[in-house]
Amino acid sequence: MREDVEALDIRDVTANWVNAVVLESQINERIKALADLAHTPLFFGRLDYLHTTQEGQRFYIGRRHVHDGDGDPMVIDWRAPVSQPFYRASRKNPMDVRLRRRFGYTGGDLTAYEDEHLSDPTEADRTSRLLQAEIERPRVGPMRDIVATIQPEQDEIVRSGLSGTVCVQGGPGTGKTAVGLHRVAYLLYAHRERLARTGTLVIGPNRSFLHYIEQVLPALGELEVKQATVADLVAHVEVRGADEPAAALVKGDARMAEVLRRAVRSHVTMPAEPVMVVRGSRRWRVPAYELEEIVRELLDRDIRYGAARDALPQRIAHAVLVRMEQAGEAPDDRVQDAVARNAAVKAAVKAVWPQVDPAKLVLRLLSDPDFLAEHAHGVLTDDEQKAILWTRPPRSVRSARWSAADAVLIDEANDLVERTPSLGHVVLDEAQDLSPMQYRAVGRRCTTGSATVLGDLAQGTTPWATASWSEALAHLGKPDALVEELTAGFRVPREVIAYASRLLPHMSPGLTEVRSVRESPGSLEIRPSEGDADVVAACLSALRHEGSTGLIAADGRVPALAAALAEAGIPFLAPGEETTPDIRLTLVPASLAKGLEYDYVVLDDPAAVVAAEPDERTGLRRLYVALTRAVSGLTVLHSSPLPWQLG
Repeated sequence: MREDVEALDIRDVTANWVNAVVLESQINERIKALADLAHTPLFFGRLDYLHTTQEGQRFYIGRRHVHDGDGDPMVIDWRAPVSQPFYRASRKNPMDVRLRRRFGYTGGDLTAYEDEHLSDPTEADRTSRLLQAEIERPRVGPMRDIVATIQPEQDEIVRSGLSGTVCVQGGPGTGKTAVGLHRVAYLLYAHRERLARTGTLVIGPNRSFLHYIEQVLPALGELEVKQATVADLVAHVEVRGADEPAAALVKGDARMAEVLRRAVRSHVTMPAEPVMVVRGSRRWRVPAYELEEIVRELLDRDIRYGAARDALPQRIAHAVLVRMEQAGEAPDDRVQDAVARNAAVKAAVKAVWPQVDPAKLVLRLLSDPDFLAEHAHGVLTDDEQKAILWTRPPRSVRSARWSAADAVLIDEANDLVERTPSLGHVVLDEAQDLSPMQYRAVGRRCTTGSATVLGDLAQGTTPWATASWSEALAHLGKPDALVEELTAGFRVPREVIAYASRLLPHMSPGLTEVRSVRESPGSLEIRPSEGDADVVAACLSALRHEGSTGLIAADGRVPALAAALAEAGIPFLAPGEETTPDIRLTLVPASLAKGLEYDYVVLDDPAAVVAAEPDERTGLRRLYVALTRAVSGLTVLHSSPLPWQLG
C-alpha cells in the first residue's frame, strides 16, 4: 500500500505549483501514516461468522485497514462496524459469530493463538490467557495502544457518538486514558471529514504525561491529533511566578469570571455629547440620548466586548442613514461603511467603547485595590480580595511575575473581548485536578464541539480538585454530559489495589472501589527501611525482573535518592524520558506520578508523601496515586511509621 502511494505521479493532475505542493504534502502524510511498526502486528484477531452474505465469511481484525494488490480487504480496521463483535460478542449474545480467534505475538512474531467457539454450548467459559499476557506484557518505552484488549464496557464508551460529551470516572488501572485515546481514533474514523475541518485536541496534566501517551494514536494511523496541557492553551503571558494556596484557590474559583466580566464592561461609558457627521455640504446629528440607546442595547445583548465595539460604528452609521433617507436621499451600503469610518464616529466609539487589553486588565485588577473592590463587590469577600492582590504591583505586563492561575484569568478576559475558536472534539485527561476557571478555559475550546472527560475523583491532588463530576461538567459548559464509570481494573494487581483502596474511605468516601481482574500472589511487599541503601537495594531487586521500574518518592526526597543511585552506579531517567533496554529505572517525584505506569514500583516512605502536601486529604490522594502505578509488583519501604489509614 505504501509503495502504491510512493509510485503516484502527480505531474499530470496538478493545475499549478500550489496544487502540486498541497498534493505532495498530503501524499507524504499518507506515506508516513502507512509506516511499518516493527513490534506492532497488522492483525490481532479473527472473526468467523455463522451467517453473512457469504456463509462462513472470515474477517481478520487489525489496527488499520489493509488491502491487497487488487484492492480486496485483507485486514479490517478495528473501528469498522463489522469488527465490533470482536469486542462485544459473548456466549449470551454471540452476534452471529461462530469463532473468535485471538493471536499472540512476541517481539512482532506470531507465537500463539486462542479460539472461542461462541455458538458451541458445550465449551466452558474461561479467561483468555492471551488477553492476560498482553495486559501483563513488560512496559518499556511509551504507552501502547490497547486495541487488542478492549473490553465490552470500554468499547461502549469508545464507540459512543460525536454529538455528546462523555465523562469517564475510572479508578487506577481501569484503562480510562486508553479508552479516551481510542475514542479519538474511532471518532476520526467515523467522522473524518467533519473533524478534519474542526480539529481535535488531547489535553494532559503535564509534558511528561503527554510524552508518555504520544505514540498511541500514531500507532493507530492517526497523525493529526494535537496534544497540549492547559498551560499551553492559556499561554498569553510567560508564567514565572507561583501563588500561595489561598490566592490560587480564589483565582481558580468560578466567581472570578463575574469579576472579570464586570471589569471588562466597566470600560464602557455612556455618551454625553452628540455625534456630528459632515458629508459634503450636509451635517447629520445623532443626539446623545439616541447614542445611549444604541450603547445600552449592545450591552443588553451581552455579546463579546470586541464584537460589540465593532458593531457600534455601524449602528451609529445606520442612525445617520435613517436621517439621510428621511431627507430624501437614497444611500446604500457603501455610504453606511463610509459613515462608519468617519472621524467623528471613530472618535465617539473610542470615547464610549475603548479597546481593552486582557493582560493589562488583569494586571490592574491584581494591583489596584479600589478597582478590584469595585468589581468584586458582593462576589469576593474582603479577605479573598486581599489574598489575590499583589503586595508589590509590577510596573507592566512584561515585568509581572505571572502565575499559572493568572494566565487562566487572562484567557477568560481574552474570551470576554474576542470569542475563542472552538474545536470539534477535545479529550481532557486527569480532569479531576482542574480548577473551575481551568474547566472554563477548556470548555471554551469545545463550545460548538464535544468532549471526552477522563479522571478519578480519588486522585484529585490539587487544593481545588473537583468534588463531583456534575460540578466539573457545569463549569466545562457540558452539564448534560453522560457520566460512565469503569470499575474493572486490568493493570493493577488485586493485592496492590486492595491495599491502596484502604485509603478511599478517608479521602473519597462513597467512591466505588476498583475490582482488579488480575490475581498476582506476591505482588505486594511492605517492609521497613533503614536508609537510602535499602531503597537502592530494592531498585536493584526490581530491575532483575523484565520490564520497567519506577522509584516513586516525595518530591523533597528526590535529590538524595538521585545521589544514592548515582553513587551506586545505577543509571536512571526522569519522568517523560523513554525507557530503553539499557536504562529501565525512572526516578519519579510523587507530584508527577499521575497517569504513569511501571512494571515494578518501589515506593519510598509513604508518610513523607502524605506530609509533603498542604493537607491530609490531598496527601492521602497523592499516596493513593503512588501506590497504584505498578503493573506486576509493588515494594513499599518505610523509614517512619506507615499512615494509620493504611491499617
